[in-house]
Amino acid sequence: MLPSIASRIAAELQVRENQVAATVELLDGGATVPFVARYRKEVTGGLDDTQLRKLDERLTYLRELDERREAILRSIAEQDKLTPALRQAIFAADNKTTLEDLYLPYKPKRRTKAQIAREAGLQPLAEMLLADSSLEPEATAAAYVDESRGVADVRAALDGARAILIETFAEDADLLGTLREKLWCEGEMAAEVVSGKEGEGAKFSDYFQHREALHAMPSHRALALLRGRNEGVLQLTIKYQPDETPLTERSAYERLMAERFAVADRGRPADKWLLDSIRLCWRARVFLSLELELMSRLKEAAEAEAIKVFAGNLRDLLLAAPAGRRVTIGLDPGLRTGVKVAAVDDTGKLLETATIYPHAPRNDWDRSIAELAKMAARHRAELLAIGNGTASRETDKLAQALIRQHPELGLTSVMVSEAGASVYSASELAAGEFPGLDVSLRGAVSIARRLQDPLAELVKIDPKSIGVGQYQHDVHQGQLARALDGVVEDCVNAVGVDVNTASAPLLTRVSGLNQTLAGNIVAYRDQYGAFRARGDLKRVPRLGDKTFEQAAGFLRIMDGTNPLDGSAVHPEAYPVVEKIVARSGRDMRGVIGDSAFLRGLRPVDFADERFGLPTVVDILKELDKPGRDPRPEFRTATFQEGVESLSDLMPGMQLEGVVTNVTNFGAFVDIGVHQDGLVHISALSKRYVEDPRAVVKAGDVVKVKVLEVDVARKRIALTMRLDDEVGARATPRGGESAKSRQRTQSSAPASDTAMAAAFARLRK
Repeated sequence: MLPSIASRIAAELQVRENQVAATVELLDGGATVPFVARYRKEVTGGLDDTQLRKLDERLTYLRELDERREAILRSIAEQDKLTPALRQAIFAADNKTTLEDLYLPYKPKRRTKAQIAREAGLQPLAEMLLADSSLEPEATAAAYVDESRGVADVRAALDGARAILIETFAEDADLLGTLREKLWCEGEMAAEVVSGKEGEGAKFSDYFQHREALHAMPSHRALALLRGRNEGVLQLTIKYQPDETPLTERSAYERLMAERFAVADRGRPADKWLLDSIRLCWRARVFLSLELELMSRLKEAAEAEAIKVFAGNLRDLLLAAPAGRRVTIGLDPGLRTGVKVAAVDDTGKLLETATIYPHAPRNDWDRSIAELAKMAARHRAELLAIGNGTASRETDKLAQALIRQHPELGLTSVMVSEAGASVYSASELAAGEFPGLDVSLRGAVSIARRLQDPLAELVKIDPKSIGVGQYQHDVHQGQLARALDGVVEDCVNAVGVDVNTASAPLLTRVSGLNQTLAGNIVAYRDQYGAFRARGDLKRVPRLGDKTFEQAAGFLRIMDGTNPLDGSAVHPEAYPVVEKIVARSGRDMRGVIGDSAFLRGLRPVDFADERFGLPTVVDILKELDKPGRDPRPEFRTATFQEGVESLSDLMPGMQLEGVVTNVTNFGAFVDIGVHQDGLVHISALSKRYVEDPRAVVKAGDVVKVKVLEVDVARKRIALTMRLDDEVGARATPRGGESAKSRQRTQSSAPASDTAMAAAFARLRK
């Protein structure tokens, strides 16, 4: 009997089956992952959002697997070929690949050579020769020559028998599984440049002659190779034995196949014919099929890793420290077209816009400073947010001049990533928000708001346009979108949303809400004014009890009639707080924030059948710091004055920068020269680093040393190990085998520089 889906998932996640079963019931009932993770800990046994996302993913996969299993069983039963052993094997299949292997011999297919041969009566010939190698093939086949059935001569009879055997060999599920895993573990990916594409595909020159173990290939390299193939530059093949092996020598894979069907070269009449059949089956059918499968498997594994990297970077970016409710002036830099300026108030509302021309060709420097100073004074601005695109350092220099000349304004200048700002500016959402505003000025508004609250602004943009991915355009876009949407949903609900100031796109990401409900909330707010209590949300059209249950805990109402409405305490749990307040003898506002009093309480005293210990513990934490923001404290990087372009960099310089992207091979850091530098994984720390995200994340402010600069190729090698010597050859990373080091060194350019070593390791 097939184990239940709940038991299979429980085994994979190493949790109890009842935890999984309860969670599945909640999810099937319409509960969201953030809601279950935060407010149903007693039911799930405390599964966190990461476990819940994995559970949800596996639930979908296993349900699809079971549906396919039932369809296969029906198909084979209809053919009257379903034996007890086959049924048991199908029930034991725990993945789609194994299931399809078992179904392969019974899968309806076009008329094959084997099927035609069977119709011609050649099945007995094939079975006789396989069962008894002492038979002479030609003599035995002579009895099956029958022109009326399409068997013109002995050769045609043997060809038909061979077609039947090849199909038999190729559709043996156990054998296929063994060969597949052996090829995956032992095979090597070989890449060669397509003749005549050397110049056109120069960016793939590192892979013009490349060979590497298939199963050990990092995701970024696999995706690079596959992109090279898709662009017609590289030819990829899987090698399963040394190139110098004679063609006449049987491979280990052919020997496995021969052993499976008890075929051996013992000098008997049919031995050579059978071995030739196995060789033809392997080389012309099985290997070609497995090569396609394993290429696809490599791509899927690489895509999964790339999506994981993208999701992690997006999470870090969305949960970056907000500057908070401070009046901000956004500057979208430009040269000839000018710098677009937008001032927003502490809630992000647009106050004023302008365009200044401090840079060439106009060079209206002093007037630009004067105009910015007046705007800052007029609105009491505290921050200048500068987009990090073209002319950003020149504009940053303008901001520094403004700050020096007008210290009374108390301004602080911050460089902000503008990735995706142009996408937002030209979007239907931006047009609806600012119908009369020029597209370029909308970008300045977005830059200002990103500094105030990165999460609230970035949710307006398709996550794929934010630019923190690794080969993001090469991966399965549907899977990428689902993963990134899950990250956005988790981040929004982890922080919480002020229902009286949130935009419709931000509200859309709240647990239980959708685009229609978010629009209804905004429309209700615009018509009737700010919400004063969470209960008022039930008056919003189409927002019923179930939606309220899912969303209420993540929606905040600041300064409302009930102070709990500004916290993460769910309205369903207000009775627990009332019990705590009643015991204290004080009013609710006096209890909230009283750490000494709250720490003196025993959570078990307030737990009951409905609200268990985990919920009470969470409530007490929330009462201690109501509405606490899980994001870090806001701080900025200071770019070194006079370092504005690649030519200004010198090896040995120590600079401050902001991590813009983290990949499996290192981190990219913006040091203010319009070109991010690479801190290779081996230069992130003095200790061995397996995952760069364990050391840095997008948005971190870090100190780095310049190792080397390649102006022509626009490459900057950096290190976070500030005592590293400039020009010293990088040492191999711990855990690298001697063989892999030798391969890397033999294929890298002959150079002893740290730059060459870092980028060679990046490539390999």
